[in-house]
Amino acid sequence: MSSQIKIPSPLRQFTENQSSVSVDGTTVSEVLENIFNQYPEIRNQLLDGNGSIRNFVNIYVNGVDVREKDNLETPVEPGADIRIIPAIAGGSGDLPELEQTELRRYARHFSLPEFGMEGQQKLKAAKVLVVGTGGLGSPVLLYLTAAGIGTLGLVDFDVVDESNLQRQILFGVDVLGESKTQSARKRLSELNPNLNIDVHETRLTSENALEIIQNYDLVIDGTDNFQTRYLVNDACVIMGKPNVYGSIFRFEGQASVFNYDGGPCYRCLYPEPPPPGLVPSCAEGGVLGVLPGIIGCIQANEAIKIITGIGTTLKGRFLLYDALDMDFQEVSLRKNPECPACGDQPTVTELIDYDQFCGINLPEPDHEWGEITVTELNQRIQSGESPFILDVREEHEVVVAKIEGTSHIPMNQVMARLDEIDPDADIIVQCKTGGRSAKICTLLTEHNFQNVKNLKGGITAWSRIIDPSVPLY
Repeated sequence: MSSQIKIPSPLRQFTENQSSVSVDGTTVSEVLENIFNQYPEIRNQLLDGNGSIRNFVNIYVNGVDVREKDNLETPVEPGADIRIIPAIAGGSGDLPELEQTELRRYARHFSLPEFGMEGQQKLKAAKVLVVGTGGLGSPVLLYLTAAGIGTLGLVDFDVVDESNLQRQILFGVDVLGESKTQSARKRLSELNPNLNIDVHETRLTSENALEIIQNYDLVIDGTDNFQTRYLVNDACVIMGKPNVYGSIFRFEGQASVFNYDGGPCYRCLYPEPPPPGLVPSCAEGGVLGVLPGIIGCIQANEAIKIITGIGTTLKGRFLLYDALDMDFQEVSLRKNPECPACGDQPTVTELIDYDQFCGINLPEPDHEWGEITVTELNQRIQSGESPFILDVREEHEVVVAKIEGTSHIPMNQVMARLDEIDPDADIIVQCKTGGRSAKICTLLTEHNFQNVKNLKGGITAWSRIIDPSVPLY
């Protein structure tokens, strides 16, 4: 007689949505091996690279915890009750009751036949993690709070800057310089006092991602860099959590739902990131202020549909939005059987060094130009020296902040305007943080400019260390 092993909801996407599976085996390890043979994708969800039960998973046999490795040889009698229980906070699974104030607040939801009282109760029971409280995170958090999500987790480590206020609608001038997560907690609590808010005032890393994500039902990606985006994806795949994706740049946005109900993950779409510097950041390329509002609202909508089980999600669909043309396009996505994260034989079974994966902070190649710190540059200026400081940022950046006495040639025009630069001058190249200026240093030395240095940290370091009156952006 076989035993019944109960499958938790995050893993049902790998068992064709079955909540209970019959498995043979006389010990716990045999039972697990047999279910892995039936459903290979579950193996990576439950076991780490060493074949041990992951520390966020519990296994019970007839109510007894056998998670410890020594207990995996525990005998299993025919008909035993075996349960895989992710180590997340929560109760028995019963939907919570709604208070009188909530009945009044969510009355418009109750009128929707697809939603009703049960849909609202599911929202109250849900736990959603939002990574990033900025442009995308702001509308996501505001609308999920208003909709009645029971628990929201906030991950961010930044403070509110004046340049944020053009699009990050969670914040105002009264909280400039304050913690984003703490400011967001206060604003969201004012909007809905029934909300539970978990603040994770930290950078999401390979060391803390699984521990943080384990306590939530789904994750919403509001990040603005590739290394965190791949980290969020891989952690969601490892833990069987849906990943609601959004991305913005200039006038264009993207949205999808990854790792949900057997669908593809982010690596199925982009197995590898672009080289550093190829895709400009929003600070360099700009972003229309309302764009993250549109994409963030789409993300919030997808999260609500996943939680309540209504409608059709963006699983297997990649939504593209062009704000200039008011144009929505959609392309189909398929799960890649060779995907390194969610494929048939995944190689990404543990979190990795995502800075290295994305080519960040790798050892610098040998080059003929040097570096100068903002402190050293300031000392030279104060002593009466007049180095040629070349600012290679875009015009709109220079309007916001500049170092007095600099000469401005945008990065993409330097090659055509080399004759404007004295090859015998003492040249210091400057951008926002030092990345673009390093490329121009290489360009100049390749064209026989002899005395070239890169300003380490760019104008951002100048503002923070030398002259705070120069705005950060």
